[in-house]
Amino acid sequence: MLELGFEWRPEEGRTVLAHRRHEGPLRVQKALYPEGPALCQVLVLHPPAGIAGGDALTLQVALASGSQALVTTPGAGKWYRSKGPQATQVLDFRVGDGAVLEWLPQETILYDQLNGHTETRVQLGADALYVGLDLLCLGRTASGETLRQGRLGMVARIAQQGRLLWSEQGAIEGGSRLLQSPAGLRGMPVSGTLLVAGRAISNEVLDACRAVVPAVGEGAVTRLPNLLIARYLGPAAEPGRAWFVDLWARLRPALTGREAQVPRIWHT
Repeated sequence: MLELGFEWRPEEGRTVLAHRRHEGPLRVQKALYPEGPALCQVLVLHPPAGIAGGDALTLQVALASGSQALVTTPGAGKWYRSKGPQATQVLDFRVGDGAVLEWLPQETILYDQLNGHTETRVQLGADALYVGLDLLCLGRTASGETLRQGRLGMVARIAQQGRLLWSEQGAIEGGSRLLQSPAGLRGMPVSGTLLVAGRAISNEVLDACRAVVPAVGEGAVTRLPNLLIARYLGPAAEPGRAWFVDLWARLRPALTGREAQVPRIWHT
């Protein structure tokens, strides 16, 4: 388990990583400020590099009112094959009034024969903003691996001041009809979701996002009250990530007044 707590200190004009506690392999190296003192950026490290059968990982992130944080990862996440035991991951995010949390991990690779379950819980205060990215790669396609067996269960829930904004649950099962179905993943090995929750999306911003077309693959954008959902489906992670970054570049200035700046670690 890794617990992170961020605070806004107006006398210093900065967001600080005020609380950090861990049990197990998850770590964070240090607080970084590549975009200035108002926004704190941290890299969540998982030295084993992947989640194996029987692992139970929990990441808890709490932002006090007015604070801003961007949390990312130094490389692709992995769900390894399992001979039986289920692995679990829980993301528990609490974003205070007026605070901004951007959860922008790099892509996640699902190994053949995995057995996993992941749950994301987000609680937002008044005028809080959450941006969450989830990009899944089914198998190690560069090595010719596909997801023939295994299962990943997924649950996501976002609420603001006690009102439910988003609830979704599903599963990806190796070898299932969903992977090839025209109503499912259509044989594509990469799918992704970008969720932007907590603040209203204007018609102008929505139109700007819908005008962005992935260079490869397909994308779609939907708006609900205080929520924007973008979905990607394609043959590789790189064009999917590039499309999500293009959307972020249009959403971030409108919602936070800050230009989009890709984390440096993504280029290493």
